[in-house]
Amino acid sequence: MGVDNISNDHETDKVMDTEGEKVAYGDVPPPPFEADMVGEMSEAERNVYDHGIKKFNRLGWKRLTIVLIVEAIALGSLSIPSTFAVLGMVPGVICCIGIGLIAIYTSYIVGMVKLAFPEVANYADAGRLLGNRLGCGRFGYELVNAMLGLQLIFLTASHCLTGTIAFLDITKSDICSIIFAVVSAIILLLLAIPPSFTEVAILGYVDFASIITAIGITIIGTGVQATNSPGGLSGVPWSAWPKENVTFTEAFIAVTNIVFAYSFAMCQFSFMDEMHTPRDFIKSIWTLGITEIIIYTVTGATIYAFVGQDVSSPALTSAGTTLSRIAYGVALPVIFISGSINTVVFGRVVHGRIFKNSPIRFINTKMGWLTWLAIITAATIAAFIIAEVIPFFNDLLSISSALFISGFTFYFPAMMWFMLLRKGDWKEPKNLVQAIANTVIFLIGMVVLVGGTYSSIDDIIIKYDKGEVGGVFSCAAPK
Repeated sequence: MGVDNISNDHETDKVMDTEGEKVAYGDVPPPPFEADMVGEMSEAERNVYDHGIKKFNRLGWKRLTIVLIVEAIALGSLSIPSTFAVLGMVPGVICCIGIGLIAIYTSYIVGMVKLAFPEVANYADAGRLLGNRLGCGRFGYELVNAMLGLQLIFLTASHCLTGTIAFLDITKSDICSIIFAVVSAIILLLLAIPPSFTEVAILGYVDFASIITAIGITIIGTGVQATNSPGGLSGVPWSAWPKENVTFTEAFIAVTNIVFAYSFAMCQFSFMDEMHTPRDFIKSIWTLGITEIIIYTVTGATIYAFVGQDVSSPALTSAGTTLSRIAYGVALPVIFISGSINTVVFGRVVHGRIFKNSPIRFINTKMGWLTWLAIITAATIAAFIIAEVIPFFNDLLSISSALFISGFTFYFPAMMWFMLLRKGDWKEPKNLVQAIANTVIFLIGMVVLVGGTYSSIDDIIIKYDKGEVGGVFSCAAPK
């Protein structure tokens, strides 16, 4: 997989310093407007600035991989088995592998855009570049900025909802679910306080161990249950093909849940902005992508084969009363650490925009910390409200996939290749192949956007009509 080398106007990981010699991207001097600002600073302000530069330029590719894992391998893995129950074993495996490979490729495109345009600090900046090519740079920036902000809040909301489900399952109490939702929101807020992704990466090892252990407990538990059930493993009602009478809405929600699981390109610009050697991102996305494909495919296939059509979502609930409580207990770190990183990305985008030309953006002064805490608190409150308004796990994942991830993982990267990265004659074999591939990816994104949005809204309406939940801000357990 390769994109033509970027021209000298946008050299990928080297720039010219003031003496005409090439320096590593991590050592690039600040942009002109920052250089002017630095020259006008007092000595105290300059110390704050220098400390901030060092604080947010420490991420290597291994820690980037951990941060990506923290952001990616969480709720997605918990929804996969139920998608297999709808799609069937064969289509489920094909979708997990196929969408995973597409996500790796589009993440590669995102990384190449960051190397070609180092000033791009987040996805909204990339939206500005696309908009500039179409003559509407400000509109492109604002549109993508709104999409990114909403998706990050939806992600935090989905973790808040999962935390509520986990606490209800662990305690088996009659306490109003809103209480557990508030507790989940508070935990998510506290974990989002550290503003640097390097600091979050330290928690990533705990996060990864948490989800792998929880999945392992669920697989072993459901396997033992299936073995001991009447008829044994051969008696489990699973199918190689889609379930009978599957509706368009059911099938599309299953597909969008898989799309949700591969959404790591969304935060990649923000993560790479802290890397000291950005070109190493390729190692990270391949490591993450292959890890995700293996975990999702194995998790989905084995739990579905052990449980059958009645598999729950989140999947941990399928492990049985005792083991599901243990699995949810083990999964608490991944639920809250992965959820908090979305709040951190949201905070960095908003805080960085408000204080773009001020040392306050480095969050190492009193005003920096006060404004940072205000932003992440507001984001967490918004996420809590969304989790209470849409108390359906699969539908919450599906609607965010359709509205936002369809763009960040599919049609935006495809547009980036056509408008920002393509170089040379269209007749060149490499350009023809990538043009076809990116056209297909763009169309997939459009289909997910339209079909997924319709299916999610339709399913939410159906579930409310059936009375499957008590209503908005209800004490009833979410589904």
